Amino acid sequence: MGEKKVSLPAKLINGGVAGLVGVTCVFPIDLAKTRLQNQQGIQVYKGMLDCLAKTVRSEGYFGCYRGAAVNLTLVTPEKAIKLAANDVFRQKLSKDGHLPLWGEVLAGCGAGTCQVVVTTPMEMLKIQLQDAGRLAAQRPVTAQAQAAATGPAPSLVAPPPQARSTPPPRPSATGITAELLKTRGLAGLYRGAGATLMRDVPFSMIYFPLFANLNALGRTGSQGDVQAQAPFWQSFVAGCSAGSVAAVAVTPLDVIKTRLQTLQKGEGEDSYRGILDCTRRILTREGPSAFLKGATCRALVIAPLFGIAQGVYFLGVGEMVLGFWG
Repeated sequence: MGEKKVSLPAKLINGGVAGLVGVTCVFPIDLAKTRLQNQQGIQVYKGMLDCLAKTVRSEGYFGCYRGAAVNLTLVTPEKAIKLAANDVFRQKLSKDGHLPLWGEVLAGCGAGTCQVVVTTPMEMLKIQLQDAGRLAAQRPVTAQAQAAATGPAPSLVAPPPQARSTPPPRPSATGITAELLKTRGLAGLYRGAGATLMRDVPFSMIYFPLFANLNALGRTGSQGDVQAQAPFWQSFVAGCSAGSVAAVAVTPLDVIKTRLQTLQKGEGEDSYRGILDCTRRILTREGPSAFLKGATCRALVIAPLFGIAQGVYFLGVGEMVLGFWG
C-alpha cells in the first residue's frame, strides 16, 4: 500500500501550521545566528549562549523575539509554498510511482525557487529587526574602545542633558517597509534575492531528497514500493537530520545573504556591492572561517524547525482541519 494522497489545501495548511509552531520554538536561536554572522570588527558576542544571555540582560526576554512578528506572519505562506511545491514537483516527475534521485533533486530545486518570492522580503525585514540590538550594544563598546585609545581623564561631572546621546528609535517592520518602498521601490524589499536563491535552492536540493530517503528507511517492500506512512518519530528524526545537514552545508551562502541584506552597519563594518564583492571582502578581511559563522545556530534552528514541519505534515493536521470545516 502506498502513502496516502494529500490534497493541496491540506498541504498548505500543514506547511503553515508547522511553520508557526517551528518558528515560535527556535526564533531566539535564529536571532543569535543573525547577530553572530553580522559581527565583523568589534566582537560584542562570544558565541550563541553569550549572545542570548546579553540579549535577555539588555533587552529582556522578549528581546530574543525581535522580528518574530514578521516571521510568524510570512512563514505560513513561505513554508506552505515550499512543502506544497516540492510535493507537486515530485508528483509530476514520478513515473509509475517511482521518483529517481535526479527527480528528487529537481523537485527540491523547484521548491526552493518558488519560495524565494516570500522568503526574500521576510528575511530582509527580519534581519533589520534582529540586528538592531547588536548595533545598539556595539555603541558602548565602541565608545569604550575610543576612550581607551585617547586616554582622557574621566569626568566626575555628568554631561548636560542635551549633550547626552539618545538611543535611536527602535525600527519597526512597517517603518522599514515604508522607507524601502519610498526610497527604493519594490526592489528594496527584494535586496539580496539572488543570494537568497543561491542559498535556498541548494538547501532544498539537499534537504528534500535526503529527507525522503531517510523517511523511507525500513519501509520498502520487495517490489521497491513504500509500504506504509512513516510513523511520527521517523518523520521527525528524518526532518531534523536532513535539515541540520542541509543547513550546515549552505551556511557560507547564508552568511553572504545576511551581510548583503543588512542595511545598517556598525562602526568600521564593510558594505558590499554584490555577491562576489561580499565573498572577496569576507575572505580577505576575516578569513575562510567567517563563512561558517552561525553554523551551529543554523543547525539548531533548522533541525527542529523541519522536524516539527515534517511531523505536523505527516500527522495530517491539514486533513483534520478540512474535515472539521467540511
